[in-house]
Amino acid sequence: MFPDLKMAWRNIWRNPRRTLLTVAAIGFASLVLIFMLSFQLGSYQAMINSAVTIDTGHLQVQAAAYRQKKSMRLVVADPAVVDAVLDSVPAIRAYTSRASGFALVSSAQRTYGIRVTGIDPRSEPRVSRLKKLVRSGRFLNNSDRDSALVGILLARNLRVAPGDELTLLGQGRDGSVAAAVVTVRGIFKSGIAEFDRSALYIPLAAFQDIFAMDGAVHKVVAICNSLDEVAPAKQAVAAGLARAGAGKTLRVLDWQELMPGLLQAIQLDLVSGFIFYLLLVLVVAFSILNTFLMAIFERTREFGVLMALGITPGRLTRLLLLESLGLTMVGIAAGIIGGGLFTWYFQVHGLDFSGSSEILAEYGIEGRLYPRLSLLSLLAGPLVVMVITFFAALYPAFKVRRLKPVEALAAN
Repeated sequence: MFPDLKMAWRNIWRNPRRTLLTVAAIGFASLVLIFMLSFQLGSYQAMINSAVTIDTGHLQVQAAAYRQKKSMRLVVADPAVVDAVLDSVPAIRAYTSRASGFALVSSAQRTYGIRVTGIDPRSEPRVSRLKKLVRSGRFLNNSDRDSALVGILLARNLRVAPGDELTLLGQGRDGSVAAAVVTVRGIFKSGIAEFDRSALYIPLAAFQDIFAMDGAVHKVVAICNSLDEVAPAKQAVAAGLARAGAGKTLRVLDWQELMPGLLQAIQLDLVSGFIFYLLLVLVVAFSILNTFLMAIFERTREFGVLMALGITPGRLTRLLLLESLGLTMVGIAAGIIGGGLFTWYFQVHGLDFSGSSEILAEYGIEGRLYPRLSLLSLLAGPLVVMVITFFAALYPAFKVRRLKPVEALAAN
């Protein structure tokens, strides 16, 4: 086997120009696959992290049917039980309680129907970026009782600014009339139009008084240390709730269940990306096929001499496959090194997409994205290139098996 390897390596470099061009094609394809897959994974992570830190969190504990019905009466009656369970799960970084209900909100000039959300001003900044999104005025504090935080588009529609009053009119948990006058303390901008148009926040304690919640909340929102820990954290929280006797009345939802639209967008983008990657790899595969077909035509007489000297067609086939594998491995090695360094550079410095800030803002992402280099993105693309190019070389390699020594010796 070793003599065959040595001979295959020498044959690869018999035509350095053609070899270098083929190696460059394989290396470039591997580099592009590494970078693009890393960029996709990085952008997905940015989209998810941005979305969960604006509203949903990685996990939510709700009443069993609350997500479908959004009924005021479907509550987490004792949030302290859920808090104790979340405190026992190391993967949970922070959590907060929220309550929400439908209400008519009126300014001096206009009235809109929106969903009012009660938040805890102390724990909310540890879970969401809401405090950082305030563009005018200030965030809510613990002493606020009659204050509100309003989305920028809702503020424009209502024609209000910090310091103006709003009237809330809705229905409490017990069926009573929920009415209050609140003062706009701050206006926030997330960049997500639907969210900025319909969001109004008041302190959780005030919400519980206005809507007769009797200390209950509608959801407990949690953030995990990383996306990789969401699934085990969900299982741990569900098990903890079951031990606490709340497993039947409460349900744990992760971000994929809370934001199915985002998950579907990621899956669709992955499919379109894989189609592009496949086309790129096929171009490289045809390059390999062309290289080895040319090599066979040029070396037909040589093969005839070797077979006349006693070398079997099977050994010639093995030799050509070794040449293909060696050529592919050199290109892939160059692509992995180049792609890894290229991706690492942008992973540190990021890519500026300020020109597409409006599009990115729809996902709550700022104007700079960072690829995410991982073992998967580093090896998945080059591995596919190696497999497909190897199979592309099978046809010219097995073509040698049909050569006859006399006809091969007579070839020009």
